[in-house]
Amino acid sequence: MVVFSVLYPSSDGARFDAAYYDNSHIPLVKSAFASTGLKTVQVMRGVSAGGGGPAPYILMAHLTFESADALKASLTGPRAPEVFADIAKFTDVQPVTQVSQPVA
Repeated sequence: MVVFSVLYPSSDGARFDAAYYDNSHIPLVKSAFASTGLKTVQVMRGVSAGGGGPAPYILMAHLTFESADALKASLTGPRAPEVFADIAKFTDVQPVTQVSQPVA
């Protein structure tokens, strides 16, 4: 199992349409990547920094895939361009991504 995390950094003036993200983008991600091994999607909105103050990220999405090969198949598959092109519809923020594995 691997987790593909997509983090949207906070910045003054950043555009992020949460309603579009929730109602259109996440359903698109699920439908596009389910056949190539996407298992779960967890979305978290930034509330604050650990010691107080503003959250460093507007939102974080954690996509769990059955394997690294499944992640690769999704990110390079036929529907990947559609998913990536959709990002501009809800934000102008450049996301930060990371691939992680659970620690036993």
